[in-house]
Amino acid sequence: MAQPTRPTPPHHTSAWDDHPEPLSLDTAPLPEYGSGSLADLLPTLAAGMGVPGMSAAIPELTPADRACVFLIDGLGWEQLRAHPEEAPFMTSLLASSRGGTGRPLTAGYPATTATSLASVGTGLPPGAHGLPGYTVRNPDTGELMNQLRWQPWTQPRAWQPYPTIFELAHRAGVHAAQVSSPAFENTPLTKVALSGGTFFGRLTGEERMDFAAEQLAAADRALVYTYYAEVDGSGHRYGVDSDTWRGQLMYVDRLVQRLAEQLPPRSALYVTADHGMVDVPFDEQHRIDFDEDWELKAGVALLGGEGRARHVYAVPGAAGDVLACWREVLGEQFWVASREEAIAAGWFGPRIDERVHGRIGDVVAAARDDVLLIASQREPNESQMVGNHGSMTPAEQLVPLLEVRS
Repeated sequence: MAQPTRPTPPHHTSAWDDHPEPLSLDTAPLPEYGSGSLADLLPTLAAGMGVPGMSAAIPELTPADRACVFLIDGLGWEQLRAHPEEAPFMTSLLASSRGGTGRPLTAGYPATTATSLASVGTGLPPGAHGLPGYTVRNPDTGELMNQLRWQPWTQPRAWQPYPTIFELAHRAGVHAAQVSSPAFENTPLTKVALSGGTFFGRLTGEERMDFAAEQLAAADRALVYTYYAEVDGSGHRYGVDSDTWRGQLMYVDRLVQRLAEQLPPRSALYVTADHGMVDVPFDEQHRIDFDEDWELKAGVALLGGEGRARHVYAVPGAAGDVLACWREVLGEQFWVASREEAIAAGWFGPRIDERVHGRIGDVVAAARDDVLLIASQREPNESQMVGNHGSMTPAEQLVPLLEVRS
């Protein structure tokens, strides 16, 4: 399989770099659930503020009375390190990542926005919070549910019943606030993943940075979250090798510096992301069309997930045949597992809640190579995206945890 032409900086050798053939499941590099994943970040910060029930899961982080998490949608560790000229300020902070170790966090599987935001906000891995993909089957209705757009509408607290870390912090007397686009204030995803304390809608990035700093200073103990989406949006539309994407990176680098320069005393700013991204060429070698492949369609009732992280739901009695076929057709480019194999391997975390079990595909397929399993008829918009994410490769899975302290 041809390799991408985007620049990739050198990085330390680890299991993330070792891809022996054939693709057995034990070669899939697992997220660091419990010690270095996105789900471990807010519990660690809240523990440092004395919130009951929280533990410091990321041991490298030093407690702070005031903590702000700035999540940049789509800015993976590898993409940041590949663009030092566009992001000089964040590049200067790379050595601070993960408590000064200079190491990244892992997003969790799949490396996609709805899943990662729920992991951040609840402090739980996907198998517990129950948003294990871009689209998943609702076992109660048999329909595919888009967990980013929340379509078809499903009762949010029934879908994700756990309190967020912001809610727990607020109950413990910590000033909790989210500063984001006004469009996100009342979305179901915000309610299940990021609610608690007070939501403040601000339109521009500069307004969000300024107000996040104000919210940090509003109390002796404060937990603040802010967010920027367009790095991800430009990557999907134009790719992470595009001038548009680089322009967004330059802009968000200035936002990070703006916030860092306004931190009140006893504060820590953590800059992270929900996933990285890879550009996938537009040819049949790299984009396999499910809607045009009779072998892959055989026995499949629903196709969920996204191009690099698929949930496959079989018609009754066909799960074994679907698994065998998908391994035969895709097994050199994807890690292909049954539901039980993926659960046993820990892809979705150390535990799977009963209500979540049926949301996971009968077959789960995670891309290793720079390929997509598109669905040109069912998913015409998603099938045209240049930049994509979802799987367990370093480019998608590794995210920064840059730190500035005052």
